[in-house]
Amino acid sequence: MKTGFEKLKLYRSHLLSFFFAAGLALWLAQGSMSSVSSQQPALLDAVWNTVNENFYDPEFNGLDWAALKSQYESQVAKASSRAEKAEAINEMLDRLQTSHTHLFTVDEPAYYQVLGIFYPRIKELRTQLKSTFPEGKVQYEGIGIVTQAIQDKTFIKTIFEGSPAAKAGLKVGDQIVNVAGQPFQAIQSFKGKADQPIKVRIQRTADPNDQQTITVTPKRFDCTQMFVEAIANSVQVIETDGQRIGYIHVWSLAGDQHQQELEDEVIYGRLKNADALVLDLRDGWGGDPMTALHLFTARGPSLTSIKRHGATSTYQGQWDKPVVMLVNEGSRSAKEILAYGFQQYEIGPVVGSPTAGAVVAGRPYLMPDQSLLYVAVSDVYIDKTVRLEGVGVTPDVVVPFPIPYAQGQDPQKDRAIAMARQAIQ
Repeated sequence: MKTGFEKLKLYRSHLLSFFFAAGLALWLAQGSMSSVSSQQPALLDAVWNTVNENFYDPEFNGLDWAALKSQYESQVAKASSRAEKAEAINEMLDRLQTSHTHLFTVDEPAYYQVLGIFYPRIKELRTQLKSTFPEGKVQYEGIGIVTQAIQDKTFIKTIFEGSPAAKAGLKVGDQIVNVAGQPFQAIQSFKGKADQPIKVRIQRTADPNDQQTITVTPKRFDCTQMFVEAIANSVQVIETDGQRIGYIHVWSLAGDQHQQELEDEVIYGRLKNADALVLDLRDGWGGDPMTALHLFTARGPSLTSIKRHGATSTYQGQWDKPVVMLVNEGSRSAKEILAYGFQQYEIGPVVGSPTAGAVVAGRPYLMPDQSLLYVAVSDVYIDKTVRLEGVGVTPDVVVPFPIPYAQGQDPQKDRAIAMARQAIQ
């Protein structure tokens, strides 16, 4: 069985959620840097110094942090590409065995998604990145997927609801063979190709002869809105044998707009008349958990309105019907605190696979080459004594979900729906 930290490393390509974020410090490039090699010393120094000054543990989890820099200097200096350089630096950061401590490059969707969280909040950040995002929006071109490398193959791990990938018929478990005849790259494969159809070669089963080409039209994602849209697009009401099971996938809680979308759908919108709810917290980003449970734990009176001709409507400010939570190894940070709260307060069963064990407080810093360093700046305990970092939350019902060639099947969601149906009185 993998430890909490090993599970974290497995999902480094889309890891690190954001909660209790205290702000953003900017590192500015000084002068013109003509090559990758000329940038390397400045970047390594900036990363090392930022961690040295801000990492929550002054003992660096028992590491000799100064010696570690010396150990990796030559490896970083030999890096021949931005990706190799980041890989070497992240290997150094991984030695800290702590989540929320990672270097993101401009070649990763997570880089833009992180900026999308902080960009609207911090005026200085908007000023410093004005030339990078001249339209005043953090954007990137993509098709709305999260991938996972397994045995040197790239598989679709999850798909944002309503995204180009979803509309084109790509499925979770598809192996991406190539994009437009070239090896898949999360950003470069779609850069500059918004609204232009592009051919994605996939393999849907383990048979190498079972390949097909699917045409997908990338879009330009606005990183301040993309997860609000995905949450809205995820809403379903599944009707079976007279029962109505509501479903919503909460991709992020890193802004008030995400929780507002959840509350609007559950209390006022399409899910309000469901008999039970499946709350999916798998993958995506964390956020601020302090009020997120109120929707399921707060108590208050209902209000019934009666119109002139007798029509009535009742408003209930909380969800007081059965609810099942879905989590997996991509549920991190604040989402793990919510899962812990679901179990502690016996709100409803938690289904899926163990969470990441990534529960410390992080803060991002912009590096000289405009890569983004996320640093664990505070340790976190729940109820003063419970530490989930490196431990995570084990679901009440564990349901494995093998990704390769899943053909769009979702055994975890299926089990959660079945349990929600059983919970209806």
